[in-house]
Amino acid sequence: MRVALVTDYYLPTLGGVQTVVKAQLEGLRAAGHEATVFAPLAIEPDSADVVALPISRRFRPDGYPFTRSARAAEAVMRAEFVARGIDVVHVQSEMFAALGAYRAAAALDLPVVFTVHGRVDVYAAHVLPLPWLTTGLLAHLHSRHVDHSRMAVPRGLPFTRTLVARRMWRVMLAQARASAAVTVPSPHVARMLGQLGCATPVTVLPNALEDTLIDSIGTPTRRARRGEPLRVMWCGRVSPEKRPEVFVEAARLAGAGIVADMYGDGVARGAIARSAPAVGVRVHGAVPQDQVLRAMARHDAFVSSSLDFDNQPMVLLEAIASGLAVVVADPELAVALPQCATRVSSTPDAEGLARELSRLRDEPGALERASAASIASAPATRIGPHVEGLLAVYTAVARS
Repeated sequence: MRVALVTDYYLPTLGGVQTVVKAQLEGLRAAGHEATVFAPLAIEPDSADVVALPISRRFRPDGYPFTRSARAAEAVMRAEFVARGIDVVHVQSEMFAALGAYRAAAALDLPVVFTVHGRVDVYAAHVLPLPWLTTGLLAHLHSRHVDHSRMAVPRGLPFTRTLVARRMWRVMLAQARASAAVTVPSPHVARMLGQLGCATPVTVLPNALEDTLIDSIGTPTRRARRGEPLRVMWCGRVSPEKRPEVFVEAARLAGAGIVADMYGDGVARGAIARSAPAVGVRVHGAVPQDQVLRAMARHDAFVSSSLDFDNQPMVLLEAIASGLAVVVADPELAVALPQCATRVSSTPDAEGLARELSRLRDEPGALERASAASIASAPATRIGPHVEGLLAVYTAVARS
């Protein structure tokens, strides 16, 4: 197979989509297939496997390079798809790189697979300025490239009550309808698409880590409490939809005997950097992935404070592969994670997370059992089965 992996986010910026696409690129090539990433980049690519799309020189939302226009991206991809003999286009975002891919694929009569990586409805509500206005503009621009007609989003569901949410779900549904197949990393987003009447076949395909990353981690050490403080970390986009302030408050409530670190950057970093040191949480900002992995090797537990936003964060898989105990606020995230390695807080607030951290600190054997479960589950996070699932989807849409 010759596959185009198209995304609006790629390395060296950090994020779940970036690491998923990187893992897919490596996994597909290791399995004997040809894969190429198409993405907006702030630097020139250092590999023939990556093609840079044109970007805006001034506009960088949330710090990410931004594809200049769908038509400019289409022109690059159309020529490259022909030159590389692309069989399947795999779109993994919803902005102008993605829209250019749909246009190029339609012009060349190529099948498109669309992955819903995250809840852009929640992201838009929390991050975009004046979301009631900007989402209207975004939806209009999106509809000029992907058909939105006869795309009704019901109001009565818990996740479609606001105008902003309905607009962004219409974006996701329009891309799903324009695709031959849809994949999602976790069952709960597949369930949402079903509730919204998505007619395109949806495959649940859990995320995975590339073999070279797991090999670089090696065999992690089983964590255990031996009198020293419990070392906990948080890593991700420091943005309201990730609820970083909930982690800071949980660390404060858990009290003595816990050392807490935060890694990442985003629109909320300034506020977090002002409040976190006062309660003993160290804020490190954005660091490369290899430094994140080294930080995981120094910690005992990983905390996800996200709620009703994430699909299946790659950083949780990295934490499991590193042998950490994992604490999540959102029970939906625990569905695709090793049960014994993952602790779900009894309530999704700071108090609930603090109680779980206190148990890991105070209960004999709790940390060691969770760490041992992560280590035992690490082989299941490898990319091989994910690639097999991808190829099954690619083969089906190529034949059709």
